[in-house]
Amino acid sequence: MRKKKRRQVFEHVEVIDAGAKGKTIGKAPDGRVIFMTNTVPGDVVDVQTTKKRKNYFEGNAIHFHALSDKRVTAECQHFGTCGGCKWQHMGYEHQLYFKQKEVENNLRRIGHVELPEVNTILGSKKQYFYRNKMEFSFSDSRWLSLQELQSDTIFEDKNALGFHIPGMWDKILDIDKCHLQADPSNAIRLETKNFALKNAMPFFNPRNQFGMLRTLMIRTSSTGEIMVLLQIYEDNKDKRDLLLNHLRETFPEITALLYVINTKQNDTIYDQEVICHSGRDHIFEEMEGLKFKINAKSFYQTNSEQAYELYKITRDFAGLTGEELVYDLYTGTGTIAQFVAQSAKKVVGIESVPEAILDAKENAKNNKIENVEFFVGDMKNIFNGEFIATHGTPDVIITDPPRDGMHKDVVQQLLHISPKKVVYVSCNSATQARDLELMKEVYKVTKVQPVDMFPQTHHVENIVLLEKL
Repeated sequence: MRKKKRRQVFEHVEVIDAGAKGKTIGKAPDGRVIFMTNTVPGDVVDVQTTKKRKNYFEGNAIHFHALSDKRVTAECQHFGTCGGCKWQHMGYEHQLYFKQKEVENNLRRIGHVELPEVNTILGSKKQYFYRNKMEFSFSDSRWLSLQELQSDTIFEDKNALGFHIPGMWDKILDIDKCHLQADPSNAIRLETKNFALKNAMPFFNPRNQFGMLRTLMIRTSSTGEIMVLLQIYEDNKDKRDLLLNHLRETFPEITALLYVINTKQNDTIYDQEVICHSGRDHIFEEMEGLKFKINAKSFYQTNSEQAYELYKITRDFAGLTGEELVYDLYTGTGTIAQFVAQSAKKVVGIESVPEAILDAKENAKNNKIENVEFFVGDMKNIFNGEFIATHGTPDVIITDPPRDGMHKDVVQQLLHISPKKVVYVSCNSATQARDLELMKEVYKVTKVQPVDMFPQTHHVENIVLLEKL
């Protein structure tokens, strides 16, 4: 048998900083970094290690000698157990400070680029109830707390509707109230769970793959529309209709009531048929008079109000006069492309997801925008010399890639055609910095604007303007 590793305890450790992935930082007596998950910069704690590596430790505070003045009381009763909102115990002004610091550090240390004065991070007006999309999982074997496990109570009802416990794919935390999505989100989730229990509808068992109810998705929009999608594993038409009809009658404000029968091992719906039970199969989002059709599979920024601010900054950085050909790389459903179209001569959007491009084309048609074109394909393959020869060399490129950043072939093609300006929108400043380093021989960073899309978390968006040297 492998010898069990002894966990170390370091006493009176001062938490000195916040690092990547929301972890905080202290120093061990030998100078090695300790990454922690349950502290705030300024705390003084005893730390028990959970992992030891050559250059660092990971651990959790087991005793607090002094509490930081940056601390606040977390709003959510599930804080510390739920995997989301890891910074709820830190004042919002301090969250913004550490987000801005991370962006600047990444651009300088990873990108090795010369920066102008970085604009102050744009905070979110809403610090709670800002998300327009939430996904909850059903489970017949909910996660039990240590107190529950050590008690003499026999828990007969182990059904849950909530979130996965971090690192435990088959354990679901039952959620009473979530502070991320506005009403009636909590009411819909709780009514779904209670009605299902009253009517003996089996909750999903993710380990052994059986049960009826699998996931619940709720989407809302700034126009007041609501989408509810129920994902079902073992279908029972009578019980399915009973539940869906009950939701329709209880919440007449639901615009789109949908379901999916999914018998795969994973619960992604992108390769599944979405069936409309009642209402429409979509909802609408609106921005500056533009309407965007959102279906169950659509990607749309999950903080609608802050997305508007993000897009305004992007448009401002582009500095369009009405004479430019603009390429919008990783266009998604074409929101940025359509948002800047009125200021450009023409916009060409490229995206790898066919359904997203269909949505983009339909949205442009509905918005009566005629100076946009959308194309589908893997970016590193479609964004080539032949494509550019056909559609023109862009004056400005807007790029908003996924967390992994741009493929090196995309960067090389961008450098080859060398538009006058590149506006780089990123949800991961580390990969953004990597790409900027590849471009620094041709482009200079002239503007940097961090934007907080996700209060109470460590995530941060960043917009960079690159101008040709």
